[in-house]
Amino acid sequence: MGDILVQMEGIEKNFPGVHALSDCRFDLLSGEIHGLVGENGAGKSTLMKILAGIYTKDGGTVKIRGETVEVHNTKQAQALGISIIHQELNLMKHLTAAQNIFIGREQKKGLTFLVDDREINRKSEELFKLINLNLDPRTQVAGLTVAQQQMIEIAKALSFNLDVLIMDEPTSALSESEIEELFKVIKNLKSQGKGVVYISHRMDELHQICDRVTVMRDGRYIATTPMKDIAIEQIIAQMVGREIYESHHPHGDTSKNEVVLEVKNLNRGRVVRDVSFELHQGEILGFAGLLGAGRTETMRLIFGADPMDSGEIYVKGKKVTIKKPRDAVRHGIGYLSEDRKRFGLALGMSVKVNTVMASLSKFLKVLGILDEAKSKRITQEYVDRLNTKTPSIEQLAKNLSGGNQQKVVVGKWLVRDSDILIFDEPTRGIDVGAKSEIYKLLNELADAGKSIIMVSSELPEILRMSHRIVVMCEGRVTAVQNAEGITQEKIMYYATLRNEAVLLSQKDRENGRSTKKTD
Repeated sequence: MGDILVQMEGIEKNFPGVHALSDCRFDLLSGEIHGLVGENGAGKSTLMKILAGIYTKDGGTVKIRGETVEVHNTKQAQALGISIIHQELNLMKHLTAAQNIFIGREQKKGLTFLVDDREINRKSEELFKLINLNLDPRTQVAGLTVAQQQMIEIAKALSFNLDVLIMDEPTSALSESEIEELFKVIKNLKSQGKGVVYISHRMDELHQICDRVTVMRDGRYIATTPMKDIAIEQIIAQMVGREIYESHHPHGDTSKNEVVLEVKNLNRGRVVRDVSFELHQGEILGFAGLLGAGRTETMRLIFGADPMDSGEIYVKGKKVTIKKPRDAVRHGIGYLSEDRKRFGLALGMSVKVNTVMASLSKFLKVLGILDEAKSKRITQEYVDRLNTKTPSIEQLAKNLSGGNQQKVVVGKWLVRDSDILIFDEPTRGIDVGAKSEIYKLLNELADAGKSIIMVSSELPEILRMSHRIVVMCEGRVTAVQNAEGITQEKIMYYATLRNEAVLLSQKDRENGRSTKKTD
């Protein structure tokens, strides 16, 4: 590590009703990967958006290579060698990779207004070589994976003669192999003397990739420490400033409880193939598998978000027809989508409206007039119960942090009093403190008799939270196992059975055993 690239001191930032940053500081060295962590709402992204010119600071100083600067917009930041890659990638899907990299800076043919596509493709290929990306720059972005799109964002950042790269939750939607490739690229940038700010909620990644870590809490700077000198538990303690709820393996045998949901031979093209399982009252049923295994697609069929080709669904022993989400809701099924911003929230509406919208009939008075007092009282009750951080229940959902948005979605289905709750990646993109609250909530719901399906790509989470685990691969169920006695290695074995499936008889399912048969 070398000279100081970035030095931020006494940074202040206010939003309407929120003092987002108070006396914050941060520094970044050349040739350094610097982790920046904290709970949702701690101010990490806000601080980095000030550095990247997206927000303007209300106080404090920013120095780049020792010189005090005022960064008023992203163009100024890019001229200073600072680029940011957001958690939600910002590419135009209908354009090619090269066009996305040089948009607004296109090379023209001679004195004409025509874009020289050959030249921007050539420059893109040079950038791709720097990050070992084997991709035709003429490829349309819409057909690329999330990992490839992220590499294009890095190439775009490098095209601005980058010195500082800010990465906000870069691995949240990547597979393990894609994460390994990303880490190689980041380490290569470090070897070139670049400074990388690495914002992440995944604590295990910090020791793998970071040289130092800075912790923020409630809009304030807490500490900066070399990674070799601090344990993950110490980082978490600094982040939350309170005792973390440690969930243990669910107690009790739910196999004798009533079967509240039974799915038989569910099919949709090649993404969901002959899927069958049962969910018992008071059970947390984990769904594990790799990206593309068909878990989310299965849940969307059950909830009526997508049409099924064939299959049967039984709720409390009664066969039901679910063609639309409202059918599922009527039968007591709630769905928390993995993409809460697209499918779980009305971002332009308030916390109050989002909380009551799935149960609107409960809040209507005579002539269909909304009972404002009741809406406010119930919303505030669930904001308090879930410890949702918001200035008021009238705050727009889009202004909340990711973890708090998730809590609003949870509150919506709790108000609806759904008996069956499908949680699809419930802790994706949220911090350890918010995760612990979600874990505690799931266990409390199960103890109260609710039945929960939890789809998660984090195997430790699946193992610690589930009574039983369903494993899927390429649209098929490859195993159903009791969580006790199964290991991460065994789950990964079943999650990679691409040419054969574990076909389970009803007796095997009840006993939590599996038998293997060639397809």
